[in-house]
Order: sequence, then C-alpha cells, then structure tokens
Amino acid sequence: MENNGLKIAVLGGGSFGTVIANISAEKGNDVRQWMRSEEAASEINQHRLNSRYLPGYKLARSLTAFTDMETALKDIDLLFVSIPSASFRAVVRVAAQYLPADIKVISTTKGIEADSFKMMSQIVAEELPQAKVGVLSGPNFAKELAQKQLTATVVASHDKELRSIVQSLLHLSYFRIYASDDIYGVELGGVLKNIYAIASGLSAAMGMGENTRSMLLTRALAEMSRFAVSMGANPLTFLGLAGVGDLVATCMSPLSRNYRVGYALGSGKNLQQAVAELGQVAEGVNTVRLVRDKCIELGVYMPLLQGLYDIVYKGATPSKVAIGMMLSEQGSDVEFVLPSGNNSGIV
Repeated sequence: MENNGLKIAVLGGGSFGTVIANISAEKGNDVRQWMRSEEAASEINQHRLNSRYLPGYKLARSLTAFTDMETALKDIDLLFVSIPSASFRAVVRVAAQYLPADIKVISTTKGIEADSFKMMSQIVAEELPQAKVGVLSGPNFAKELAQKQLTATVVASHDKELRSIVQSLLHLSYFRIYASDDIYGVELGGVLKNIYAIASGLSAAMGMGENTRSMLLTRALAEMSRFAVSMGANPLTFLGLAGVGDLVATCMSPLSRNYRVGYALGSGKNLQQAVAELGQVAEGVNTVRLVRDKCIELGVYMPLLQGLYDIVYKGATPSKVAIGMMLSEQGSDVEFVLPSGNNSGIV
C-alpha cells in the first residue's frame, strides 16, 4: 500500500484526533474526521478550525469533518480511533458495520474499559476480529504537536506492514515515529502514567520540591513495570517513549489534564470540583480505581497507587498518606525483572 493518496478516517473530534487527522491530510491523503457535534464539524469544513480543542490551529483543506459515520468511513484504507475509553467500544461497534473485515485500525486512546479491564486494542480485536490492529502512544501533547514542536511517539502492532504505513504516514521533520511489537506494553504505559500524573499535580500544588518529584517519578516507573509484568507485558518497554517518556511529560506539565486534576485536588478541591474545573475527560481518574482493584486482585505491591486512591476516593489527607508511605517497608530500588523463561537476571 502506498503511503500517500490513502483514504483515512479519524473517529473523534478532540485535540489529538484533530492533529492526527490534519497531519495525515497535509501529507496528501483524503482524510475524514467523524465527530458528534454538528457545530464543530461545520467549523472545520467552513473555517478550517477546531477552536474548542486547538484554537488557532489551521487545518488542511483535504480534511473533511462528518457527523454521519457511514459517509466518513466509506471505502477507507486506514482508521484512527481517538475516542474516550468510556465510549470506545460503542463507537467501534457502530463503525464495524461500515468497515471491510480486514481494515487497518490504530487506537490513540489511553484508557481501560471499566467492566472488563481490557485495553483498547483488545476491544478493537473483539469488535473487528479480522482487522489489523495497532496503537499509537507516547509523550504527545496535541497542542505542542500542533505548534510543530519536536515530538516522538511509538506505533505498536504485531503487523509489520501496519507499523511501516503509520511510520511513513505521520513522519515529519518535527514528528518521529518509532516502532514496537509490544502492543500491550505500549498501551499499559499510556494508561498507567495517567495515575501518576494526578499524583504529580497534587504534590506540586502542595509545594513539594524536586527531590519529591524525582522520587515520585522513579517509584511510579517501578510500580508501572511491576504491574506490567503481572499483566504479561515486557517491562523493558517502559524504558522507552511509551513508558518513561510519557510518564515524564505527563507528570511535569500543566498541559496534562490528569496533572491539572491532581493540582486541583492538592489545592483543596474535591474530585467532583476538580473534574468539573477541567471541562474535559481525564482518563486517569477512573484508571486509579480500576488499576487499584486489579492490583489487589493480582497481589501487586503498588503503594503510590493505593495512597492516591485513598486521597481521590476516600478523602484521605495527602500529608498523612505521604507520611504513611515513607514509613512503609523498604524494598529494592531497581526491579526490572525480565519475563519468565528468561534467566538472564535483573536489568
């Protein structure tokens, strides 16, 4: 398949979906962006703007917005899904009736399905069992990408052709796309870092210093990799862009929605007030609860996660939680254990 002149659809009208749609259109492809809002679609088609999510970001003329999904998906070669996790399955299920069985699909959503604890790639595989599936994840703030700031990301898929297509399609002088075949690890990185971004925002609001922040980041990475091993992912994936890269970006920037929720919590607001103030979906809020329940089920030691859960959902005092964690049992510092079956030891 050639990597220009493709028919591409993007499901979702948010900031990252819009940037991916526009980059694809600027590369000479026929790109359709599906969204629910008639007003937003009209603004894109008439004024080349998505002012709610990316004010001032001029969109390519070859990008067309639709609210009718059947029209948007007609005869496409490649589909990007940029839908919040709570609506992901429902939207993909509707889309399935308009797609060829072997469609190529890339998810950019960083979330978990609440009832099943499934990743978005697993949902796509269930709803489109013959599709070629991949995910795109990394330290990718849409506003910075729209400003053409140097950015890198990871496309993960078991299908080599799909990885190659996406690398060629999205590659620009300011946007570099690396490849991986560890879909689950790349997805877990994007999911889990949202938890610790809330913790980072909370600590910043409380005036904690750089020592605290660096401790938080490194222990967060340890918890993420520990949980990933229990779920069957390769912990070494967490040393790359989808792991430590995304973690650092999300935990250190006010551009992160999850960081802003944490900052609001640390400023004395309750969860409902913090989410309402944000005005957008912060995937980390639900992820805290879902991963905490899962780590208890699996017996994975995640003290930072448990402490954050107590603050977010039980109204615990952050300072008391922090003291409790500092008094807990001390373990080893580095614990990147290779998957079972490989006896080469500790990395």
